[in-house]
Amino acid sequence: MPALTLALHRLGQSLWIDTITRAMLDDGSLARMIRELGITGLTSNPTIFNQALHGTAAYDDAVAEKVRRGISGESLFFELAIEDLVRAADLFRPIHDRTGGVDGWVSLEVSPTLAYDARRTIDSAVDLHRRAGRPNLFIKIPGTSEGLEAIEEATFAGVPVNVTLLFTCAHYLAAAEAWMRGIERRVEAGLPARVCSVASLFISRWDGATVSSLPSHLANTVGIAVGHQCYRAYRDLIASDRFQRLANFGAVPQRLLFASTGTKDPALPATFYVDALAAPHTVNTLPEKTLLAFADHGAVRGMVSSGGGSAEQTLAAVERAGVDLDAIGATLQRDGTASFVKSWHDLLAVVAEKSRATAGAGA
Repeated sequence: MPALTLALHRLGQSLWIDTITRAMLDDGSLARMIRELGITGLTSNPTIFNQALHGTAAYDDAVAEKVRRGISGESLFFELAIEDLVRAADLFRPIHDRTGGVDGWVSLEVSPTLAYDARRTIDSAVDLHRRAGRPNLFIKIPGTSEGLEAIEEATFAGVPVNVTLLFTCAHYLAAAEAWMRGIERRVEAGLPARVCSVASLFISRWDGATVSSLPSHLANTVGIAVGHQCYRAYRDLIASDRFQRLANFGAVPQRLLFASTGTKDPALPATFYVDALAAPHTVNTLPEKTLLAFADHGAVRGMVSSGGGSAEQTLAAVERAGVDLDAIGATLQRDGTASFVKSWHDLLAVVAEKSRATAGAGA
């Protein structure tokens, strides 16, 4: 394992890859990342699967087989996704077992069109987790207002949840509250309190949304500052009497996950966010390009302070410069949801196109 990724592991941070394709399962690429780069988990989303299916023949045989069975549309996609993620989950299963279920996870997202429909999100989360049949599969649910109800109910039902599309500290705390309510209800019902979860905080999109509104000394500081602010809130929460009571019943923390840590500004170093977000008992999920760059020439800036360091001062300066962080956070969540919905429709169009092509070839 490269010295830099090993250093993060020793510090207590998990590195997960933010991509999946059938090709990387077939050719052994994912197994090599686990073996050689220290990857201990994997995440997916509609955009990732859209890219995986578009312009490749890797899924054609599977699509043709499902079309012959009369499967189409969203159902066909979820069968393909579950096939991929079950294989990935099995690769990570030794890590999952070795860490007592803390690590070694993969993630599958419910349809993003359900982001504002709590009841259907709950039903979909339960169904997808049951169909996959793997203990180390997270179901991704967006942290919208409606999603919070689904997070609580899915947790109460025993479904491990990866809460996605969190941007602000308030978003994170609301997601943590929903998860804890689900665990508390399980304790009251006499059910096991151990239902794992992660809360995914999106980092880099902050800087894309604010850089043009800030003076040069504050440009590209917001994403990292929000990350540090949320890390303080996370550490405070798991040290709280409320969580410690749940821990006494067997609950484990909902880990904070730093997402969207690939740089979008070409002027920034590829490892800009990974270098600054080294923190114990957290996850960093990153694109393959960022992972390889970090393994080659990353430069960890030191461990994130449990007190958040200078995050509050930085964010106060950003607001004094005229940036409304709450308003931008709300916009980022709406825009992120809309982007995933677009990717979802694009993905289903690709599935439909492949279905028609394979059906025509069969005829």
